Amino acid sequence: MIDLYTAATPNGYKVSILLEELGLPYEVHVLDLRSGAQKEPWFTAINPNGRIPAIVDRDEGDFAVFESGAIMVYLAEKTGRLMPADAKGRSLVMQWLMFQMGGVGPMMGQANVFTRYFPEEIPSVIERYRRESRRLFEVLDGRLADNVWLAGDYSIADIANFAWVRTHEWPGVPVDGLDHLQRWLAAIAERPAVRKGVTIPPRGDPEKVVESARSILA
Repeated sequence: MIDLYTAATPNGYKVSILLEELGLPYEVHVLDLRSGAQKEPWFTAINPNGRIPAIVDRDEGDFAVFESGAIMVYLAEKTGRLMPADAKGRSLVMQWLMFQMGGVGPMMGQANVFTRYFPEEIPSVIERYRRESRRLFEVLDGRLADNVWLAGDYSIADIANFAWVRTHEWPGVPVDGLDHLQRWLAAIAERPAVRKGVTIPPRGDPEKVVESARSILA
């Protein structure tokens, strides 16, 4: 049994989608980020960085894993699914996973902050992060022009990037003209495990999401 500590964020959904894809039994623990639950000692014992998501694998002596990408690699390798066993195949998946972790996630995260949550509107900063997010989308589109999935077969690399790219409207990053990216988004969104995974936990009212995020930034 996996204990999943999460909230309604792209990084959280990466793990709930993966757990659904793998068919692993798990128990959901939703953290109220506005209350600061993620900074409480009981949780920092699981994730010293005080961020979601995190898991505890009860079947492995209550083994804790934090950082969404690390969780995805752990679960894929634990089950032998959605991650190739050969060195080259594994490397390809890891490259596109790191592309999300180091690029898509941080850039879209900053676009979210300055477009939606920051108390002061700074147009030049908003434009910077939107433009860089769009550039990264174009990289994905170029990869998907000749590939159905990002790294061979459907993998954790697709799930990780999808969980972020699907939210492109929230920070105002367009996907017009990126036909291959749009095809890929639609194909993943139709998967039953994905449809369920993006509801765990439910996102909630957009105005409350903004209010919560602003309270955390304050």
